[in-house]
Amino acid sequence: MGEYVGMIVLIGIILLILVLLFAFVPVGLWVSCLAAGVRVSIFTLVGMRLRRVAPAAIMLPLVKARKAGLNLTANQLEAHYLAGGHVNDVVNALIASERAGIELPFEKAAAIDLAGREVLEAVKMSVNPKVIETANISAVAKDGIELLVKARVTMRADLERLVGGAGEATVLARIGEGIVTTVGSADSHKKVLENPDDISKLVLSKGLDSGTAFEILSIDIADIDVGRNIGAHLQTLQAEADKNIAQAKAEERRAIAVAREQEMRAYVVEAEADVPKAIAQALREGHLGVLDLYRMENVKADTKMREALGSGGRVNVDLTAKEKEIDK
Repeated sequence: MGEYVGMIVLIGIILLILVLLFAFVPVGLWVSCLAAGVRVSIFTLVGMRLRRVAPAAIMLPLVKARKAGLNLTANQLEAHYLAGGHVNDVVNALIASERAGIELPFEKAAAIDLAGREVLEAVKMSVNPKVIETANISAVAKDGIELLVKARVTMRADLERLVGGAGEATVLARIGEGIVTTVGSADSHKKVLENPDDISKLVLSKGLDSGTAFEILSIDIADIDVGRNIGAHLQTLQAEADKNIAQAKAEERRAIAVAREQEMRAYVVEAEADVPKAIAQALREGHLGVLDLYRMENVKADTKMREALGSGGRVNVDLTAKEKEIDK
């Protein structure tokens, strides 16, 4: 009885070891590789596990590459995997470029992938150019009329300049700048509307794809709309500004005149305040008699009466106490 128990325990241990072995050693993947004609050692697959590399992520793309006729090694793919690259995308891009007759070495494809660009999309864009439509670009001709231009840009990826080259945003910005410059140099917006292809020719001749990851094949004007009369609007704003400046200067002159008038009135009031003092001084010194003073008061009263009659108002003459005494 004890011998049977020992045998069962031994079989269980052996089965456990085999399960752990097959779980750690990708025997099935090894067999698949041999069936596909890719010779790889079982110890190589174990070494990948020890280096924390998923063997399937290396061997399946390698099988695909070998079937496509590409001369790649497991070490190349594993090094790219450890560098953080996308092995399957790189292999797909190499297969697509080889089928399209585009020369793309593995090192270049790996560098493009590690640079953060989608290498497979780049190859597809190199084979099938991409068409990008810009937004409405506002440009003003010399006659002050605004034109809203929309362009369609056909461009393809340049695999040689894909690493370090500028992206789509830079290309669109340069195209917008070229359209604004071209329309702005036109004497009239009518000339632009008559020959919109001139914009395409001039912009395309500027070499806007230099330093970018793309090659511009064509720039086609899709639509041109007439916008605002910017020149008239600017003239209106200038006239309004000139009017405000003139009003400010006139207000400044008026304020100066009012201040000057008040200053002169102050001088008059000050001078009138000195008249009684002068009369008193003349009386004391004998230069002015009492009768002379009365006559002067009568003249002032007559003057007030004439002013009242001349204005058509009511005659109201206030007699001083001295004049009342003379009447008595």
